[in-house]
Amino acid sequence: MHTEDNLLSLSALQHIIFCERQCALIHIEQVWAENLFTAEGKILHERVDSGESESRGRVKIEYALPIRSLELGVIGKADVVEFHYATKKSQRISQVKPVEYKRGKPKADNCDKVQLCAQAMCLEEMLDIEIPDGDLFYGKQRRRQNIIFDNELRTETRDAAKRLHDLIRSGLTPPAVYTQKCRSCSLLTFCLPKISGKNKNVNNYLDEMMGEI
Repeated sequence: MHTEDNLLSLSALQHIIFCERQCALIHIEQVWAENLFTAEGKILHERVDSGESESRGRVKIEYALPIRSLELGVIGKADVVEFHYATKKSQRISQVKPVEYKRGKPKADNCDKVQLCAQAMCLEEMLDIEIPDGDLFYGKQRRRQNIIFDNELRTETRDAAKRLHDLIRSGLTPPAVYTQKCRSCSLLTFCLPKISGKNKNVNNYLDEMMGEI
């Protein structure tokens, strides 16, 4: 169990699953850069970052809700949390559902699912309730994808949180490994995986660049 003093950013769970080097560059070396994808993400989040709330029938919607978990050792904000009530006038909550907004489309790995599951686990700890599922909203598809928080995903989320704390505690940035997903990374020009990766050097990089022209 963690303490309030060593909580890490919940969003870093998404980073560490996407790429441990990216995670270290952001959360250890404090490097950040904007690109088309991060800019689109900011536009998509304009409403959900407002911190406001609204009611729609039996559902109360909270935006940018602060959350944290001492079990996972993370702290952050949930884009949207829906509180469903038994009736319109009832004070009894029948369901709580986190909703995370993402640009683009569903990813091949579970980085978005783990981030959403971590939000649910934070809410469960804070509210002493069980949250079976949540939704991911993708800007390119303009629709929600329902995510079930089963034991496998919860285990992956706990493992990611442990890896994150181990990485930050080490203070070391892993070496670069170039993959296709590097093309969409906003830190590509800082990371330089084609130069700094294993068995890479500047001459090899220049040869590759000339070959692509």
